[in-house]
Amino acid sequence: MATINTALCSYGMSGHLFHAPFIEAHPDFNLYAVFERTKNLAEKKYPNIKTFRALDDILKDETIDLVVVNTPNITHYDYTKKALEAGKHVIVEKPFTVTTKEAEELIAIAEKQNLKLSVYHNRRWDSDFKTVKKVVQQGVLGDIVEAEFHYDRFDPELSYKNHKETPTEGVGSLYDLGSHLIDQALQLFGMPNGVFATLDTFRKDSKVGDYFDVKLYYDSHFVTLKSSYFVREPLPAYSIHGTKGSFIKSKADIQETELQKEIKPNTANWGIEPESERGLLHTVENNTSKKELVVTEQGDYMAYYNGVAEAIKNNKSLPVTAEEATQVITIIEAAFLSNTEKKVITL
Repeated sequence: MATINTALCSYGMSGHLFHAPFIEAHPDFNLYAVFERTKNLAEKKYPNIKTFRALDDILKDETIDLVVVNTPNITHYDYTKKALEAGKHVIVEKPFTVTTKEAEELIAIAEKQNLKLSVYHNRRWDSDFKTVKKVVQQGVLGDIVEAEFHYDRFDPELSYKNHKETPTEGVGSLYDLGSHLIDQALQLFGMPNGVFATLDTFRKDSKVGDYFDVKLYYDSHFVTLKSSYFVREPLPAYSIHGTKGSFIKSKADIQETELQKEIKPNTANWGIEPESERGLLHTVENNTSKKELVVTEQGDYMAYYNGVAEAIKNNKSLPVTAEEATQVITIIEAAFLSNTEKKVITL
């Protein structure tokens, strides 16, 4: 396979910012097609791209190798299933599916068809999280006793995107923002033993969840994942506390901002945070306290597409497996159940 002919299932924010620029810039991919029902937005930026008006027409095109399902959450299962059954490799935007049962069915189809199925948990390659992961893995904090992750914003107004505000399955901040935090927690600590969650809605006239406080219980520590649309003064995005000290880090990855400015990936200084956003590492050793600012790792969403290319062309491991993404959905389902029953859900 010389290049991987790739089709996007939509060209909204996800397609425009998080997929098309990386596919177009990567030598192993060809940005071949896009599904737009009425508009031709992608053609304005990528004149050689083919525009299809129906998903079925994309799936019938035998020259397409990979389909990116970056449509509303409720469509992920159906679109991915159709693409796999049509013999296409698939990248699915997070959240993978609405339910664990749907996720497991898609995994089975991909295995039967001998196809690659991955989920776009790109926030693993945020500069801030890469730095947190490095500090934790270095062991300088000792045994972890507590961690708290935030994905907050101040945005009291409802989204102009109707599908995000319509109370259907898979909608709400726990699926949209929570998917990122849960995946990052699982990357650091693995699956927890139990889940306890408080979910709520605070925006005026909102019909979908816009607040969550999810606790993941492990044998030796717990992790708190929080998000609110009413945080005017941002808290640290990551607070990790261990027996030897603490690490505090802001949410400061600049890749999305760079993409909004039409800066192309792989350009000079891509994904490099300002020095002012360095995390604070405060440790104690031999009764001596030491504070230091930690140099931030470079953000790199292209690493995800590097991994997908290696998986498709050389049968290497996927950068995010469908099984890993299914664990995220398992946590989300447990959180909803916990909120309803007001108790810890054992996994």
